[in-house]
Amino acid sequence: MRIHITGGSGSGTTTLGRKLAEQLGFAHFDGDDYYWQPTSPPYRAKRDPGDRLSAILTDLRGVQNAVVSGSAVGWGEELEDGFDFIVFLYLPAPTRVQRLRTREIERFGAVDPAFLEWAAQYDEGPLEGRSLAKHNAWLAARCCPVIRLEEDLSVDDRIRLVLEAMSNLSVNSDAQKRLTAARPTLSGRRLLQR
Repeated sequence: MRIHITGGSGSGTTTLGRKLAEQLGFAHFDGDDYYWQPTSPPYRAKRDPGDRLSAILTDLRGVQNAVVSGSAVGWGEELEDGFDFIVFLYLPAPTRVQRLRTREIERFGAVDPAFLEWAAQYDEGPLEGRSLAKHNAWLAARCCPVIRLEEDLSVDDRIRLVLEAMSNLSVNSDAQKRLTAARPTLSGRRLLQR
């Protein structure tokens, strides 16, 4: 089973992806690890699109079950159409930008103003990279189930909602056992499905 967690920068895709994979016993792959070449400081040089696609597909072929966080938009049909389930996370720009500011200071001791400006334009659509319009168009073209979580929820609440939605899917028996074991009771949170 392949699950994709996507959304605007700062919406929590990597955090949710990592925790969901851990809870399910799935492998976790983050798009940034494939999109960017390893540099110091990081996130300075983009990887060749063909190389990044080849690298992530190779890693995915090596595991039975995986969670991929980030944005696969425009990476290639084999990856984009290879998901069994997609979770889209949305948060308003002020919330996302504040999260990014905090994260950047914790990681690097400073904030890149250009990065925050780019991330803040997600709803309107930046010139390149992720945007709400691009994500919505991409999600509409997917054939697998898509759920949208559009509230500022805790990671645990998000996991509960994702597991509840996934429990309704027909998945292989091994993955189904893990979902059943991991699925807690929901507490009335809103789940938005397309």
